[in-house]
Amino acid sequence: MNRIALFPGSFDPFTKGHEDVVLRGLELFDQVIIAIGTNSNKKRYFSIPYMMERIGHTFENEPRVSITHFQGLTGMYAKEQGAKFLLRGLRNTTDFEYENTISLANKHVFPGLETVFLITNSALAGISSSIVRDLHKYNADVSSFLPYDLVNFVTEE
Repeated sequence: MNRIALFPGSFDPFTKGHEDVVLRGLELFDQVIIAIGTNSNKKRYFSIPYMMERIGHTFENEPRVSITHFQGLTGMYAKEQGAKFLLRGLRNTTDFEYENTISLANKHVFPGLETVFLITNSALAGISSSIVRDLHKYNADVSSFLPYDLVNFVTEE
């Protein structure tokens, strides 16, 4: 049986913390699908095609990782992809409260779906996409937070 995990998120941008969750997830699952979700309530900073390209470059030597994007309910998309697991990283108790609620909703949509939480590596716990976006927007160096170079970056703003 192929154990497929869906790692959903806005990944705006995809950080070293996200990379760490994927790499650790590969120790538990046969395949990890990184799924960039479209949130109609949020305006993206980095375009989805650009993030897909950068994430793809990050995992170009790992055939068990694929990158996709979706709209709609995460639980339904996981079912469409044949994933029985959602992979999520937790930096703190606030993340847990939010992710726990979301996991219950996903389980309602797809009863066979289990959410697996990985505690963030302490060295990466301070990294958040929103902080990286803000730093980048004002021309601060964000290279230490990202597992790829921001070459020819494309923003949605």
